Amino acid sequence: MANRPWNFSAGPSALPDSVLEQAAAEMLDWHGSGMSVMEMSHRGPEFTQICDEAEADLRTLLNIPETFAVLFMQGGATAENAIVPLNLMGRTDTLSADFVVSGIWSKKSIDEAQRYGTGRLAASSLESLQEGDQTWAPLNWMPAAHTWQVNPGAAYLHVCSNETIGGVEFAEWPNMADLGAPEVPLVVDASSHFLSRPIDFSKVGMVFAGAQKNAGPAGVTIVIVRRDLLGLALPQCPSAFDYANVAREQSKFNTPPTYSIYIAGLIFKWVLELGGIAAIEQRNIDKAQALYGYFDQSSFYRLPVRPTDRSRMNVPFFLQNDVLNEAFLDGAKQHGLMQLKGHKSVGGMRASIYNAIPLKGVQALIEYLKSFERSHG
Repeated sequence: MANRPWNFSAGPSALPDSVLEQAAAEMLDWHGSGMSVMEMSHRGPEFTQICDEAEADLRTLLNIPETFAVLFMQGGATAENAIVPLNLMGRTDTLSADFVVSGIWSKKSIDEAQRYGTGRLAASSLESLQEGDQTWAPLNWMPAAHTWQVNPGAAYLHVCSNETIGGVEFAEWPNMADLGAPEVPLVVDASSHFLSRPIDFSKVGMVFAGAQKNAGPAGVTIVIVRRDLLGLALPQCPSAFDYANVAREQSKFNTPPTYSIYIAGLIFKWVLELGGIAAIEQRNIDKAQALYGYFDQSSFYRLPVRPTDRSRMNVPFFLQNDVLNEAFLDGAKQHGLMQLKGHKSVGGMRASIYNAIPLKGVQALIEYLKSFERSHG
């Protein structure tokens, strides 16, 4: 699509042009069926094909073992913060799970889990970190895995591996045996960097992600859960949220978010056509290096996150003079650079450079950053 602005929204986020074009072309008639995907029975052969292909393509992309079930669920990652403890908190008699709190989303996770049992801190960045002559503010850094204090009897350990708001990413997930808790499943909320890099499923019990960052539109949550963790739901767990029910019915226990699954499936095919996860990861490395490289040589902008913990996907930044914020955003919009305002809880700016943003989009942003600095620095 010609002359579309670059959309740096943190989510719902930009989708690939080719995916939008295909969805538009198929809107009234999917593959000669005479129906839009939105009009199909979720149990009919047409949507069954769409759903099955989406799962198969996702398994290929991420090399998901057959020991894991792939579920397409509703409610987003926020709802999943309640659905996870409803399914896994009862894995032990203590009804206790451990959490690494590294940002706003992992803080929400532990708060939600407290409704169903005990949420215990295994590690936290809620305090400032002093390193040499540098102090990193709370939630602008990630506790190193070797510092985590995991309860070997915990039902699970929850980590948010990319904090969308704070721009903190945790990429090297630990082996739970190395943390003295080999029987504790690692549960990872990977929402805002899902499909951007490989996943080592030998290290996790479950990975989940709201699709509206890299994997589709809002409406579908992707849950990849080890099969031996099915069937453990608490008695109060609603039947539609019980992973065992959803897995048994291949994500069709009740009506799933059919159109969102369809778009997610198109995105999976798009990533495969680009060369798979290895190719998309290299694109993301190139984009992040270009943007962070510019910021690191500029004194006009400030990066809040400790360099070792910077996200490839979400790049928060601040102008040294907050008075210029509105002028910056107005100028960005005039240059076709959209949705750069930071989250209301932290302020400043944020560029989310998800899979659908190509390097030339990041380069356009860098040129504007340079121009604004020249004019106002």
